[in-house]
Amino acid sequence: MLQIYKSMESGPLQELSLKTLTKGAWINIVNPTPYELKVISTLTEVDPDFLRSALDDEERSHTDVEDDSVMILTNVPVYRGEDSYDTLPLAIILTDEHIITVCLEETPVMAEFNERTAKLFRTYKRTRFLFQILYKSDVFYLRYLRQISKLSEEIEDRLRHDMKNSEVLRLLQLQKGLTYFNAALRSNGAVLDRLMRLRTNTSVHHIFKMYEEDEDLLEDVIIENKQAREMVEMYSTILARLADTFSSIVSNNLNLVMKFLTAITIILAIPTVISSFFGMNVPVPYEGDPLGFMRVVVIAVCVSTTVVYMLWRRDMF
Repeated sequence: MLQIYKSMESGPLQELSLKTLTKGAWINIVNPTPYELKVISTLTEVDPDFLRSALDDEERSHTDVEDDSVMILTNVPVYRGEDSYDTLPLAIILTDEHIITVCLEETPVMAEFNERTAKLFRTYKRTRFLFQILYKSDVFYLRYLRQISKLSEEIEDRLRHDMKNSEVLRLLQLQKGLTYFNAALRSNGAVLDRLMRLRTNTSVHHIFKMYEEDEDLLEDVIIENKQAREMVEMYSTILARLADTFSSIVSNNLNLVMKFLTAITIILAIPTVISSFFGMNVPVPYEGDPLGFMRVVVIAVCVSTTVVYMLWRRDMF
């Protein structure tokens, strides 16, 4: 999918086509075809490798600089549903005249930049628009992290009452999402550090222009990134300890069950042994006694009761 927009001075977005592409436009490419990549590369004179960099879902965040363009590849968060969180690479390419975004899927981060929010950004202010995208990405990281926190509390409450395998699997799924977030935020932080250094790179000043407001926005992005990284580390530690705790509880419960069954087995074995003695085909006590059966039952009950009392004193129940 290929979409081209340009901010008007009055605020709204104007949708363009390849034929009406002008300076200051934003080219948004989602899951592009080879033909679309070739056309955009030809029209904007951008290295095709820059455009294809975000099409590998395992690509990590980094920055590449050419004489006529700067490519910033960052990882943005996505919600897959069913407690599943993931990250996707998003390539943001700055040229002398355009800003280009490339991603494999439509993401909630880029969906925030639309006609409804058109007054909040300007496509022709490319550097500031770049920082606004990065800031919005960190906002979604923080939003998803708060959701993960609430979900973990919900799972913890359910596990306190009933330890189902499904709840434990949900916990593992959240841990998996936090692992993805942690790796993405760390690599994104390295990209932000590189952007800070680009301010002094005179070779890209004609592309990567920064004003005072842009520097303030970049500092806000760095702060949000650090906050998100701290939250990821904290929630990862909490979930890991929570999983270890409930694993210990499950093991302890299993030990209690095994201890109880062992005690029951011992108690049931006593009447069996006594009845076996008196059931042997040899002369035994009470052989001719009409009340012999009842005497044997009383003996078995007394011995079993004594054993039950001894096991109870030893906390076997």
